[in-house]
Amino acid sequence: MMEVQKTEQSENPLGTQPVSRLLAEFAIPSIIAMLVSALYNIVDQFFIGHYVGMLGNAATNVAFPLTMSCTAISLMCGIGGAANFNLNMGRGNQEKAARYAGNAVLMTLAIGVLLSVFTKIFLQPMMVAFGATDQTLAYSLTYTGITSLGFPFLIFTTGGSNLVRADGSPRFSMLCTLIGAIVNTALDALFMIQFQLGIQGAAWATVIGQVVSAALVAVYLTRFKTVALKRECFRPKAACWGNIARLGMSPCINQLAMMAVQIVLNNVLTFYGGQSQYGGDIPLACAGIISKVGMMFFSIVIGISQGMQPIVSFNYGAKQYTRVLEAVWKSIACATVISIAAFFCFQMFPRQIIGLFGQESEAYFQFAERYFRIYMFFTFANQFQPIVANMYTSIGKAAAGAFMSLTRQILFLMPLLIFLPKFFGLEGAMYAAPIADFVAFFVAGTMLMRETRLLKNAVNKEAV
Repeated sequence: MMEVQKTEQSENPLGTQPVSRLLAEFAIPSIIAMLVSALYNIVDQFFIGHYVGMLGNAATNVAFPLTMSCTAISLMCGIGGAANFNLNMGRGNQEKAARYAGNAVLMTLAIGVLLSVFTKIFLQPMMVAFGATDQTLAYSLTYTGITSLGFPFLIFTTGGSNLVRADGSPRFSMLCTLIGAIVNTALDALFMIQFQLGIQGAAWATVIGQVVSAALVAVYLTRFKTVALKRECFRPKAACWGNIARLGMSPCINQLAMMAVQIVLNNVLTFYGGQSQYGGDIPLACAGIISKVGMMFFSIVIGISQGMQPIVSFNYGAKQYTRVLEAVWKSIACATVISIAAFFCFQMFPRQIIGLFGQESEAYFQFAERYFRIYMFFTFANQFQPIVANMYTSIGKAAAGAFMSLTRQILFLMPLLIFLPKFFGLEGAMYAAPIADFVAFFVAGTMLMRETRLLKNAVNKEAV
């Protein structure tokens, strides 16, 4: 058995090729896939802003928490399944790895259908709870009522793409998302400009693009490279679902936390905005655009962390701890460069960025510029928390990963969003984010140093 394991490790490029080359090979397609995924929302925001207006943009912000919930579920199933898959491949257990891949696919489909049905049943109360005003409610119901049909396809695509990447095909994983986004963009233009379908056109374009992406992932799963996904691999096993959820809980919690914060933020902005010179709809619309632009930046960081995952998981399973450390620190170095560049863009060009999504009143732009600069101030340090959280997931330490995912959003940002506006009004909502970002950065750095010491000690023991 030991000889078989050594052979598997020597043949698998994750255990032998230079880490820098592997990171480029896995992270770049992952970044592109995440950016393209974020573009689904950005493209809709662009066309809606120009052909529906500010209220349409506000409506997509109200619907955004449900998109986050889809991402949360897909990351739980996809990253949890991919981490278990790569850990078992590193240990030389191909049969068990295949079983985890099959069950992860099954999870994405089952939970995706349940979420779609749940949304259809409770659509109106959910939209009101998510911050819809009297003026934006009708738009929110129309847009979300249609896009909820695509939830199973969105979850299957995002979750399945992680398994495709774990199987050693990061470019195909990227291609699945890219083609869907191209379809979405083309149909947005066709439905909204040519057919003048308004917000309904944007919603249907999104769903059709998601169906195309899901079809491509499904085709790949029938031709898995490293192991054969036989019919028995897709039989549900409670132990597999539990372990997938355990290792996928960290990125899932991070997205659910972002969803909860978005809901609270929407309500805070409409309530305290209504007491200001801007009213409730301007802050709601601006926050929606800025959140989605921020997601473009976070997509790059998450793409780097996802590209890191199979390298870290395989080498941790193979007890090659030096390669684990190299992958983690090189990922952080790359993400730091991106974060600093994003910080300068957000601080120097907020009006130009906001202007891409439609022309509104001067009051609208005044609020947007100020909100953008303050809320996104700590962008240059925001890379640590998601990468450290995913590192813990990749090495099987689910509890530490889940804690890291809770730090910024739930433990720090949520309380600040609730209490600061009570004393400082709309200004308090703006300053909550940079304060939370700073504390989360400190916690992530501390935990990273601790894990680095543990891995270095493990390297020293292996050398003895």
